[in-house]
Amino acid sequence: MKIEQIYTGCLAQGAYYIESKGEVAIIDPLREVLPYIDKAEKDGAKIKFVFETHFHADFVSGHLDLSNKTGAPIIYGPNAVTGFEAIIATDGQIFELGDVKIKVLHTPGHTMESTSYLLFDKHGKETALFSGDTLFIGDVGRPDLAQKSDLTIEDLAGHLYNSLRLKIMTLPDDVTVYPAHGSGSACGKNMSKETTDSLGNQKQVNYALRADMTREEFIKEVTVGLAPPPQYFPENVKMNKEGYESIDSVMERGAQALSPIAFEAAANETGAVLLDTRNPVDFGAGFVPNSINIGLNGQFAPWVGALIPDLKQEILLITEAGKEEETVIRLARVGYDNTLGCLKGGFVAWKESGAEIDAVESIDTTELSKRIKSGNEINVIDVRRPGEFASEHIEDVPNFPLDYINDNMSELNRDKTYTIHCAGGYRSMIASSILKARGFDVVDVAGGYAAIAKSELFKTTDYVCPSTLK
Repeated sequence: MKIEQIYTGCLAQGAYYIESKGEVAIIDPLREVLPYIDKAEKDGAKIKFVFETHFHADFVSGHLDLSNKTGAPIIYGPNAVTGFEAIIATDGQIFELGDVKIKVLHTPGHTMESTSYLLFDKHGKETALFSGDTLFIGDVGRPDLAQKSDLTIEDLAGHLYNSLRLKIMTLPDDVTVYPAHGSGSACGKNMSKETTDSLGNQKQVNYALRADMTREEFIKEVTVGLAPPPQYFPENVKMNKEGYESIDSVMERGAQALSPIAFEAAANETGAVLLDTRNPVDFGAGFVPNSINIGLNGQFAPWVGALIPDLKQEILLITEAGKEEETVIRLARVGYDNTLGCLKGGFVAWKESGAEIDAVESIDTTELSKRIKSGNEINVIDVRRPGEFASEHIEDVPNFPLDYINDNMSELNRDKTYTIHCAGGYRSMIASSILKARGFDVVDVAGGYAAIAKSELFKTTDYVCPSTLK
């Protein structure tokens, strides 16, 4: 028997490959499925089952393409209703895989169809629990992503309490927990950087598994402090539940190379978002006018989801050379399937074509300090999240969180120049590019608040000034 966790850091997501006697089960696959198929072929094995722990909100699963390419049935737990053919398993149902068995444990709470899968080895010993978003390392799944008219957050949290106490905490301590996510995922609030652990250790260190915790205490603790979920989550659930376009078609369309002339024509004809995924420094030095920058090397998918809320939005890409297909894949992972093509040769080709270019002025902390002390009006805004801002910020500088930039843009004045910083430069360039594309004059602070604090040139405070935006 072989268990392999296939972890994708940018989504903080764990998919699982289980092989026994030439038969394979895949749990919670990513959108691109060829790696699973290739792995099975290398092992001389056949994919027999595709298990889903629930309808995922934070990514589009590869269950449909994987099933279509291999013939393996898709399996969900009780309460799941799909727009495609699937096995809706019963609680306690057993699936045989080679000489091991996988038992369905219905564990509602995160969602009502949420299901964990318990693996028994060839000797019948309970060995591993694939817990989906029910139990994480250091946390449990948030209960606010699957509300219905007859279910409150507290109702779902109560179901989660019962699932943990009656289905999971009764298992042997030496069972290994394999969750669907780790630190960085928006599906929980206190996840560990570790991606596996023993159930026994989780009973000792996971706040939600305290033996003396009452139902009321649990409900209160798991529902407090939940940040609003990203806007694209409901659309991802819908795609996972109802179906979606094959990844092969998405890739064929999205990765096609467009000359600068064809790229400009497509932009003019479609109204597509021009998305530049280069690093912030390169983008700031020169870019295609009206393009926005979300760097591929940062938290790319979550920021695309937060700032381009319409998954049907058409997108044209400007990437680093050789990053075209990766970018299309990473967009498709979170449901952005309408990429129309990539600028052939990237920004270098655009510049060499003689087409118009734009840039963002960047200043260091010394220059920022001079401008603040000059007595001239300088409008500095801090685009970090409220918690970061509250811990320390430049005195009298307002908070303008990047997460809400589309909602709060009316607070800004196009007759003014805004000097923007974040923590290190990634988010401030995103904000600068969005504002510049909307007609604002902007200046970016190189190095962000890390450089500001290190310079000791500024008066800082942890007082949250009244001008802070939401």
